[in-house]
Amino acid sequence: MSEFPELHTLWNYNDPAGTAVRFEALLPMVEASDNRAYHAELLSQLARTHSLRRQFTEAQQLLDEAEALLTDGMVVPRMCCLLERGRSFNSASEPERALPLFQEAFALGTAVSPQADFYTIDAAHMVAIAEPDAAEQIKWNEKALALAEATPDVRAAGWRGSLYNNLGWTYHDMGEYKQALSLFEKALAWREANHPDQPETIRIAKWCIGRAYRSLHRLNEALTLQQALLAEYKDVGQTDGFVNEEIGECLLALGQGAEARPYFAQAHEELSQMDWLAALEPERLARLADLGSEK
Repeated sequence: MSEFPELHTLWNYNDPAGTAVRFEALLPMVEASDNRAYHAELLSQLARTHSLRRQFTEAQQLLDEAEALLTDGMVVPRMCCLLERGRSFNSASEPERALPLFQEAFALGTAVSPQADFYTIDAAHMVAIAEPDAAEQIKWNEKALALAEATPDVRAAGWRGSLYNNLGWTYHDMGEYKQALSLFEKALAWREANHPDQPETIRIAKWCIGRAYRSLHRLNEALTLQQALLAEYKDVGQTDGFVNEEIGECLLALGQGAEARPYFAQAHEELSQMDWLAALEPERLARLADLGSEK
């Protein structure tokens, strides 16, 4: 696949439409080549840009095209197709259709370790996301983390920050807030040590710690952390709806509803622009609108 760029280097997950333009520009050259494996993987990643935009029909059609190119020896491209079809189903609120695809991808990858470790870890982490049972979520996240901590593949080892985060959220959803905080702190330490050049992922890791503080009723610590984060965003000319939301929640919990109101209003203004959040959590947005309104 060396005649073409590594596809992960073309990704911007915050801009799936822009990423799709880059992938589509590659397509004519790839189609003219005899590189069926790269062609299939490219189509799978183009499908992912559609899934991220909730264009599930287009995503599934591209995956049909990709799978038609596969031959028996194409393990990684087949895993990519399984992963992206599963992600498309999962994003469309059909985790029961996604789960066996992620499990199949995991089984394929374990047979060719370490060459496929990045995708095997991806598959395990997606099983954990699609699994309805918390104990199974923990088991699969721990499988993924064990692989990430042992793999000789540097890119595959890069899953560790995300996996600490995901496992932390599983514990948080179970009400195990101290365990969640410990994992969020691990995620932050890992990101600061390994990716100091990625300030946005570091800010997200800090936000998670602040969220755990609030769940542990460490409200002043939570508020201080989120206020510092908001100042960081302002320093780079940005803001963040989730940070504003958390500041509002902390102030509200501290009995400062009037002070919280503008933060809720700002959070609603920003977060309501996110199509996926509007589709999945309309009640959350309605609450923000209510708490942010003058009464």
